[in-house]
Amino acid sequence: MTRGNATEVTEFYLLGFGVQYEIQCVLFIVFLGVYVTTVVGNTGMILLIHTDSRLQTPMYFFLQHLAFVDICYTSAITPKMLQNFMVDDKSISYGGCIMQLLVVATFATSDCYLLAAMAVDRYVAICKPLRYPIIMSKLVCALLVAASYLMGSLNASVHTGFTVSLSFCKSNIINDFFCDFPPILALSCSSIDINVMLIVVFVGFNLTFTVSVVIFSYICILATILKMSSAAGRRKAFSTCASHLTAVTIFYGTLCYMYLQPPSEQAQENMKVASVFYGTVIPMLNPLIYSLRNKEVKEALRVMGKKFF
Repeated sequence: MTRGNATEVTEFYLLGFGVQYEIQCVLFIVFLGVYVTTVVGNTGMILLIHTDSRLQTPMYFFLQHLAFVDICYTSAITPKMLQNFMVDDKSISYGGCIMQLLVVATFATSDCYLLAAMAVDRYVAICKPLRYPIIMSKLVCALLVAASYLMGSLNASVHTGFTVSLSFCKSNIINDFFCDFPPILALSCSSIDINVMLIVVFVGFNLTFTVSVVIFSYICILATILKMSSAAGRRKAFSTCASHLTAVTIFYGTLCYMYLQPPSEQAQENMKVASVFYGTVIPMLNPLIYSLRNKEVKEALRVMGKKFF
């Protein structure tokens, strides 16, 4: 079958890390452990928030959805990566690749907006505590979460739709461990000018907007904390932001490392390593960060532990 003058690609080959079989077996065990920890940790966080009445607040409402997004995001990447560690045939069908593009882009973008919404929640809680129940009402929280999923779906649909319209004739080997837009576009024999422009515009807007919201929120939070006369009050106010600030720093720090490197072969290999960290390790870290650094979550875990043990 042909598409124009180019042979229609029916499958892609995921190059992955290209390491020896023995090392792949070790990587399989490591990432299987990471994936199981991620799914169990995030699922446990969702169930804990759902069942404990003390966690029925806007902050934990957002955290519940962040955990769900992390499960979906890593589940779109890790199972196929684990399979490719153990088999010789590292191919993925054209339809499977497109579906992976859609799911990964949807939940990666939603992740950015949920972190921004959580920053706004912390801003209102610390800077406008008396109006917090009114401003962060259930309706407002639901709208913020819905907007996060909407922006994720819109971003993914646009990029995936324009990617489907391309013809592929250069190669079907993707130099990564999952289907992502930059390595896919590199294989196209069609003009990718529109695709590149859309990535620059959409990704640029999403990152600029969400990072700006986070930075502005924490500037206001810091200014409010510094005005507090009580040292104990300052510590308590900062402790409510510590978990989110840690998660934001790791999340956006990894993104900056991935996309701000000058183009080179070494940078491409570094980006693959960063992609693994971004796609598999960060979703595992989030429930750990919010459970180990959060008194309410630790207390809820202690109470639940007493019920079952």
